[in-house]
Order: sequence, then C-alpha cells, then structure tokens
Amino acid sequence: MAGTNTVKSIIKAFAVIEELEKKGAMSIGELSLSLSMDKSTVHRIVNTIKEAGYITQSNENQKYENSIKLFEAGQGVIERAGLGSAARPHLESMAQMTGETVNLAMRMEHQVIFIDKIESKSTIKVGINIGTVIPIYCTGIGKAVFAFVPEEERCTLLKSIKFDKFTENTVTDPDLIAEQLKMIKKDGYSVDMEEYVHGLICFGAPILDHKAMPIAAVSISLPTLRFTKEVGDEYPKLVKEAALRISRHMGYN
Repeated sequence: MAGTNTVKSIIKAFAVIEELEKKGAMSIGELSLSLSMDKSTVHRIVNTIKEAGYITQSNENQKYENSIKLFEAGQGVIERAGLGSAARPHLESMAQMTGETVNLAMRMEHQVIFIDKIESKSTIKVGINIGTVIPIYCTGIGKAVFAFVPEEERCTLLKSIKFDKFTENTVTDPDLIAEQLKMIKKDGYSVDMEEYVHGLICFGAPILDHKAMPIAAVSISLPTLRFTKEVGDEYPKLVKEAALRISRHMGYN
C-alpha cells in the first residue's frame, strides 16, 4: 500500500516498466488487462515514460517495450558498486579454462538479471543474453543466490513466488525447492539440469558482500551433449573459487 509521502502515478509507472520487463512487448490493452488499470490511465503513463526515453514503440505492431536506457542506468549502478570490474578477470579465467559460456548475474528480489557474459567459441552453445531477467528458483545462477538469502526471507519468498514450469525438469514444489536450497548452501554451489532451458546445464555459485549477503552469482553453462562426469566434478570447483575471489573484492571476509 502506498504511504502518505508517495506519488501513486509514479508507483503505477514503475508497475508498467516491471510488467514490460517480465512479459516483453505489450499493447496498451494487454497492459491494462495485466495490471488491472484503466486503458486511458495506462496510455497516459506509457506516453509519459516513452517521452522520457525509457519505453519504445514498435513501428510494426505498435506494441511497447522497455528501452536500453533502463539497462544503461542499471549498468551505471553495477559499475559504481565495482561488481563488473571485480568479476570480469575471473569470468575471463573460467572461460579460458572451460571453453564454455560463463555468466554474471545480480539479484533482483525473486529474480536475477544477467549483467555480463563471455560466450563459448564453440559452434554448439547455449546461453542467455545480457539484460535478461530470469527466475531465481529454477536456474543454476538463480538458485546459487536464493540458497544464501537469510532463512526468514527465503521462507517468505517460497510462499510468495509463483512457480512456473519451464521444462519437464523444473521443480515447482516449494518444499522440494527448500530442500534443494539447503543442499546448495551446504555444498556452496548449485546445478541446473535443464530446469529452465532444454539442452542447458548450468553450475552456479554466489557472490557475497561484506555482510555475507548474496548480491550476485557466477555460472558456467554448457549444452547437455558436452556434459561428462569430469565436468560434473570440475566445474563446481571453478565457480566456487571464482565466486569466492569476487566476494572478497566486494568486502566478504
């Protein structure tokens, strides 16, 4: 509920931006239905955000989507926090050692957003683009963060998240996810065996700040056809070591 010192129209504007981030390009009618807002209100809000440069409109289907300006603003926050520059050498090292795609993602409440990656040079590769927002509960890089969220907050999230099934391997039972997260915290790394994308396996580990809070994660992703027992033994060690080194840069002791 909005407080007495809030501007409701701005809260609605951010609701529009978040809905476009979640669902991609949408029409005024689709936004109105999805957000349970009057069409005229949505139209005014969208036109205002568009004029400010944070929303663009397609010439082909006239639908609206968030512009790169939002991502540029986020990149500024990342750079000021020092995460990008701290992580980059370790991403490069992992990429060189494995030949696979390596990723860096930051936490956004019950999701994570990809902020950097080094793509595999192999002709057969799988990966997710920078700027993509993905669930925290069914991805290697997301579960690595989720497992290290303080217990009370983790329980709250498990009760509030809508668990969608993306593949036949996606776990949507909150109790089973909670058990997974306990094991991930114990082991220090996570594994995603085609839980979010068919043909994609991912190993992730959390980046902690000076308060031991999970602010981000790193991962190695590869196609299932290149998964072997040796990979399963070696890649968890690599992501854990990289995540620990980056965490130390961010003040973790």
